[in-house]
Amino acid sequence: MRIVSHTRWPLLGATLIAITAFAPIGLSPDVSGEFTGSLFWVLLISLLLSWVLAITLTPFFSVLMFREQPAAKDGEAFAPADPYAGAFYRLYRKILRLCLRFRWGTMALMIAALLAAVLGFGQVKNAFFPASSLPMFMVDYWLPQGSDIRAVEADVAQLEAELLAFPAVRHVTATIGRGAERFMLTYAPELSYPSYAQLIVEVDDFDSVAPTIEALDRRLREGYPQAFTRIQRFEIGPSTKAKLEARLIGPDPEVLRDRADAIIAILEAEPGTINVRHDWRERTKVYQPVLNEAEARRLGITRQNLDQALAMTTDGVRIGLYRWGSRLLPIVMRPPETERDRVEQLEDILVYSPVKQAYVNVGQLVLGAELVWEDALIKRRDRKRTLVVQADPAPGLMPSKLHASVRNAIEAVPLPPGYALEWGGEYEAQQEANVAVFAFVPLGVLIMIVLTVLLFGSAKQTLVVWITVPLSLIGVTVGLLSTGAPFSFMALLALISLIGMQLKNGIVLVEEIKRLREEEGEDWRPAIVEAAVSRVRPVTMAALTTILGMLPLLADVFFKPMAVTIMFGLGFATVLTLFVVPVLFALFYGVSDRPAHDGGATDRLV
Repeated sequence: MRIVSHTRWPLLGATLIAITAFAPIGLSPDVSGEFTGSLFWVLLISLLLSWVLAITLTPFFSVLMFREQPAAKDGEAFAPADPYAGAFYRLYRKILRLCLRFRWGTMALMIAALLAAVLGFGQVKNAFFPASSLPMFMVDYWLPQGSDIRAVEADVAQLEAELLAFPAVRHVTATIGRGAERFMLTYAPELSYPSYAQLIVEVDDFDSVAPTIEALDRRLREGYPQAFTRIQRFEIGPSTKAKLEARLIGPDPEVLRDRADAIIAILEAEPGTINVRHDWRERTKVYQPVLNEAEARRLGITRQNLDQALAMTTDGVRIGLYRWGSRLLPIVMRPPETERDRVEQLEDILVYSPVKQAYVNVGQLVLGAELVWEDALIKRRDRKRTLVVQADPAPGLMPSKLHASVRNAIEAVPLPPGYALEWGGEYEAQQEANVAVFAFVPLGVLIMIVLTVLLFGSAKQTLVVWITVPLSLIGVTVGLLSTGAPFSFMALLALISLIGMQLKNGIVLVEEIKRLREEEGEDWRPAIVEAAVSRVRPVTMAALTTILGMLPLLADVFFKPMAVTIMFGLGFATVLTLFVVPVLFALFYGVSDRPAHDGGATDRLV
């Protein structure tokens, strides 16, 4: 009971600090919070329950399982064997005393390792969310803008038949004119375009995805040169239209297209760049009548009246909707096909004149017709004309590396006054997610610092445990570089959570030093050594069980970066707790490196 009463509040404080470290995950308002928010609530509940069980059931089972030692024959209590007399503990004592003796050298070594880790972190691959491990992928199929949807349908029917002949392909779903209905959170269906189609391909297993994509890519380049095709895997996290996006904003479409061509030339010259295009696509040919304004005013006919008459003769005018079961079919009014199958028949179009109260021939309104090119797609963002240049990295190349290699060249493209360049794609999504998470990190750090100060009642002891926090980056860098795992958004969350794990171990060790000093009357140096020795087993076991619990996640593409970050970061954090925390404590309290006495250090723990 004495141990429980002494450790329950330090354990509660350490538990609350660990929960606070995960708080930015659950409080993130960004879309990334939808994918990771449940992690915070699971940890909140499980850590609080673990503290309750630690101060209730653990002592109860200890009473049941550990009996009192029998008394000796002479009436004296039986002397139990020293639990810390083993070879491992003797070795740890020697190393710890050596670190305490050369404390400044120990800290210099840690600082050098931290600087090396910061430099090495620049070599870590950077990513946002990984691709899904589903045995499926998508094919976007675009014919030139203005193509008839029936031509797209014919091409896709042929491509679908060829895909089904692939040995690993199990099923193919094709949609013509738009994307499929949204069937998962990370899938964003494409809007309606007559020249667009999408195929969703399912293969036998995940190992068959890459070979099938490679074979299909070759077939598309050889057999369908008329189309722009893009093969993409399903994403686990928030998805974007392209991994790399450069938005050009301005009023004049001619200027936007001209600058887009310059950016496309830069991207096409960059090795490892694929699927280069922009979202305004190609201009289309339009047979445009030249309106006789004077005659049109005399007849009371506007350009809108003329456009409606032309639309009814060509594409038809939608006048209603017919419900057939669960399907809604448009009702379109237009002349018979025999009256609209030749261009010459456009001269026979009749337009109603409110002045004459009769229909007049279109020839009375137009001076002729001309063939012109126009922008069929003009997209806007925040009501401003915005053209987005898009590209993807080749397999094996990280989007962040591609963005870094082309950013300076693209930003150097001159833009007239009134025009702007913005970055979108994965770069923007990652920045927004990081901002959303880090918006709560300062508050969380402040709460953790306040809890630590309240727990210790000492600024020095708070600094002892907090100084070790940045040093855990050493283990994270080693882990990510050795395994080749990218520093993804999940790894970022794991790095933040390491703060709580590191503080929790440091708090328990510092509290044990205080107990030996205040309650047992130990001198400073023996108190530090014996407290560290007594914490070797619980700290090591806690770290080992966490690391072993992360092992199954190494096989999961989504959780691997998080698992690697926690495993290596926590492994090195354990070393920090067992060696660096005692050294820092000795430095802050001026503990002598001589084993005979405490070197005259102050008796008060402030």
